Amino acid sequence: MSKNIEIKARYPDLEKAENIARRLGAKFLGKDFQTDTFFNVPNGRLKLRESLLSGNILIPYLRSDQKEAKEARYVLLPVKDVSTTKALFGEILGERLIVEKTRRIYLLENIRIHLDEVTNLGNYLEFEAVIDAKHPEEESQATLDELLEKFGVQVEHLIAGAYADLLQEKLNREGNNV
Repeated sequence: MSKNIEIKARYPDLEKAENIARRLGAKFLGKDFQTDTFFNVPNGRLKLRESLLSGNILIPYLRSDQKEAKEARYVLLPVKDVSTTKALFGEILGERLIVEKTRRIYLLENIRIHLDEVTNLGNYLEFEAVIDAKHPEEESQATLDELLEKFGVQVEHLIAGAYADLLQEKLNREGNNV
């Protein structure tokens, strides 16, 4: 099982974020279009990601819902037949909802910087620090704190849950059920 520390925030000016990432020396890995289909599960989250850059991946993960940096434990399971897998998991668990986003991906040492344009939600910035022997949790947490400051992220812009949670809240406010 892999482990990272992540933090997500509303960030309206993704061009500004991109300029900061480049100034810090982050390597541009590419622009991706991702469709995440979330399934109903009793614990954690389960999504099937369709990605132009990374292919199709089933991602079960555990992560607390808090605005501060949070630990995530996950597994990336490649999927060959996405339509059959999506239909089967939909029948077994029920499809919760679908999140679509365009993501610009940067890498700064062990930290992935995601600049996300999320359909029906807006623009977001996400940091994911991959924890391993070379990059311990304490050191990665300190780097995340520095990045929050360098990108000018305010506490009130931090997001506790997943994009799926934000989209569900929006749909509930608007009176639509998924």
